[in-house]
Amino acid sequence: MTDWPDARPHDNRGSRYGRGSASERPEGARVMRQVRRGPAGPPGQGAHGGSVPPQPSYVDGSGHGGGYNDYNTGQVYGSPAGGGFGGPGGGGRSARHPAPDWRRRIKVTAIAAATVLVVTTVGTYFWADSKLNREVDLSIVLDRPEAGEGTNYLIVGSDSRAGLTDEQKKKLRTGSAEGKRTDSMMILHTGSNGPTLISLPRDSNVEIPTFKGSESGKTFQGTGRQVKLNAAYAEDGPELLVRTVEFNTGLHIDHYVEIGFAGFANIVDAVGGVEMDIPQDIKDTKSGADFEKGRQTLNGEEALAFVRTRYALAGSDLDRTKNQQKFLSALANQVATPGTVLNPFKLYPTMGAGLDSLIVDEDMGLFDLAGMFWAMKGVSGGDGTSLNMPIAGSSGGNLLWDKAKVAQLVNQLKNDEKVTVKGD
Repeated sequence: MTDWPDARPHDNRGSRYGRGSASERPEGARVMRQVRRGPAGPPGQGAHGGSVPPQPSYVDGSGHGGGYNDYNTGQVYGSPAGGGFGGPGGGGRSARHPAPDWRRRIKVTAIAAATVLVVTTVGTYFWADSKLNREVDLSIVLDRPEAGEGTNYLIVGSDSRAGLTDEQKKKLRTGSAEGKRTDSMMILHTGSNGPTLISLPRDSNVEIPTFKGSESGKTFQGTGRQVKLNAAYAEDGPELLVRTVEFNTGLHIDHYVEIGFAGFANIVDAVGGVEMDIPQDIKDTKSGADFEKGRQTLNGEEALAFVRTRYALAGSDLDRTKNQQKFLSALANQVATPGTVLNPFKLYPTMGAGLDSLIVDEDMGLFDLAGMFWAMKGVSGGDGTSLNMPIAGSSGGNLLWDKAKVAQLVNQLKNDEKVTVKGD
């Protein structure tokens, strides 16, 4: 049998095998740690003596020791001395992943949020502005009174059935009459002394003055004809109505706003209904109103029936105009609230429903419209005044204005003074 070869010269690891050897003996460990145990502890302190025995230390084959302490320094095995994560010799966390710059992140986030807000606001403005139906040309109105202080809006509710299906007409009890007439008319004055809302009864006796036809462009000479106020609108639309109101009051109208049946009901539904305090039990088969006295929330159908109710009220048209004032003020108050303005799920449907159905003059802007709604909210909030045009009596079913009180009222509005005139 062949002898095992001797160890190579100067090989301090003794005999070894396996380097190219086909021997069945396994190769011995190249470097083996040696366990050196410290001195034995005092008698009685062993496994049952209550103290931890000294831990062994380790040395490698070259005589370098480490002990467990080398593993408790926080260094990464194999990194240079003093290195490891965060050490001078290692690519530590601070070098690879610097601490986040929160000030910069907050600044970038704020700029991004502001940009989104500006873009959304501008986009909403142009979207809403494009929906306004600027169909009324006040430039053709003849002989206009001189403009006074503040701003005057002529707000008209028409009985237009445009956009209503046959089923909706039946449900809303609007009938199917062709064309459109004025169902309500109000002047809203805004100024430094609070808003003033004045109802113009549709049965008011007025004179039709000389006017220019809105479509024909032809001038029609006044003949002194006395008619009900709503006849002016029926004869030649918004322009003649503005001309007639200005002629009979002497008050300059700055803006015209009109809404039909469908638009009115849609706005009310879009804001989730309007809360009203019904002053008395009302049952009107013509308008469809059927209410008990007390506070309640009206949907679009109910609201339209309420403002159209006439025959169930003792004072007929005058009482109806008071109810219209109350409701429109309450509606404006509902629209101009944070719950609607700051909630896109309410704001956009409300704006869409309202702007689609509003007819305004060519110079009307969104800020003018917003100012009108804000002023109407002020009326319901107690910061303004509401009244009917002062009435002196009636003749042939037409209501006659009290000319002296009307002149005083118009003078106060022109000078933007606090209104002291009382209406019916």
